[in-house]
Amino acid sequence: MGERTRWRWGFDRIAACAALLVAVIALAEDRPAGRRPNESGKTREPIPTWCQTQQRQAVAAPESLLARSCQQCHSADDENAGSTMPFNAPLPTLGGRQLWGDVRFFSGWRVQQNVLTKHFRLLDPGDIRRAWGTREECDAVLADIRRTRGLPPMSGKACLLIHGISRSSKSMAPLAEPLRREGYLVVPFDYPSTRLSIEESADYLRQVVRSLEGVDQIDFVVHSMGGLLVRSSLAKTADAPEPDPRYRRLVMLGVPNHGARMADLVERQPLYRLIYGRAGGQLVGRANPFITELPIPAFEFAVIAGARGTADGYNPLIPGDDDGTVRVEETRLPGATDFMTVPAIHSFLMNNPAVIDASLRFLKEGQLRSEPGRTPIPQGP
Repeated sequence: MGERTRWRWGFDRIAACAALLVAVIALAEDRPAGRRPNESGKTREPIPTWCQTQQRQAVAAPESLLARSCQQCHSADDENAGSTMPFNAPLPTLGGRQLWGDVRFFSGWRVQQNVLTKHFRLLDPGDIRRAWGTREECDAVLADIRRTRGLPPMSGKACLLIHGISRSSKSMAPLAEPLRREGYLVVPFDYPSTRLSIEESADYLRQVVRSLEGVDQIDFVVHSMGGLLVRSSLAKTADAPEPDPRYRRLVMLGVPNHGARMADLVERQPLYRLIYGRAGGQLVGRANPFITELPIPAFEFAVIAGARGTADGYNPLIPGDDDGTVRVEETRLPGATDFMTVPAIHSFLMNNPAVIDASLRFLKEGQLRSEPGRTPIPQGP
C-alpha cells in the first residue's frame, strides 16, 4: 500500500468516525430529560423507569401485528371502562423518531404515518398513542375527540420547528417555550429524515401545512437539512402550484444551502449511507443538481451560521470557517433578508441563547440583531 493510499484510507476512516460521532451526539441530545413541556406549555414529570421500559417495548413491537382497525384509546380511567376491544389502551411512544412522518397537526395532536408499514396513528400532545389504523380512521377519532372535549379551532399565527437529519422535533424544544410566549402555536414537525429522500419528506410537510386550518400566518425555524426540506416543499406541484400565501418569515440555522463539503468526504462510506440513508447522499456539495435546483423562498428569510471566527473553523477536515459540520459559506443563500454568525457547534445551534433571541427577533421585527441594521445576502446577477 503506497503512502498516498494509506493516507487516504486513514482519512476516510477518520471522516466516517466523525460522521458517526455527530449522529450519536445528535441522538443523545434529542433524548428528553427532566421535566418536559407539552403543547399547552405546562410541564409534566419525567417518565418513571417502569414506564420507560414499557415505552421501549411498545416502540419495538410492530403495531401492524396487534390489530387491523383503528380504535380510539381513551385515558386509562373511566373512559376505558367497559371496553371489550383488545389492546385498547394508551400506548407511550417516542413521538415518531425516524420511522414516522407527521401528516396532520391539531393543537398538539398529530396523525403520523409509518414509513415502513404505511399505517397511521394518532398521538396526543404528550406523545401517547390514542388510535391507529388508516388515515381516515385516525382522522375520525381526532374529530370525535375535538367534539367530545370541546377543543376550539386553531387560529392566529403558527411556527413550524423543523429538525435536521437523524434528529427529531425534540431537538428543537429550546425554541418552543419562547415562541409560545410570543403568542405562537408551536408546530413541532417530525419526519423520517434517514429513511426517505428530501423530496419525499417534503410531501409530509405539505400535508401538515394543509392541516393548519384556521391559522392565518405561518413562520418557520429550521435546522440543517430542515431548511432544504422547506425549500423542496416550495417546488411547484399539481396540488400546490404556488406556495401557501400564509408563509411570512423563515429562520435557517446552519442550513447547507450549497451542500456540505463534509458530506462530500464521507458520502461514499458504507457507515455514512447506513446512518443517513438517501437524504444523506443529497447533502453533497459537488455537482449536485438537487441542491442547485431548490427554490429560493419568495418570502423573508434569515440565515444564522455557526462559526469559530477563525480561518480554519472547528473542523480541520473542511476548509474555511465552519460549525464543525457545515461551512459558513455553505449556509449563505442569496436573497436572505439578514445574516449573522454565532460561536456555536452545528448540533447545538438551536440551544444557543443568542440564536434563540435572534430567531425570535427576526420573526417579530424582520432583523436578527437588536441594534438597527441588517446584513442581507444579495441576489446574484
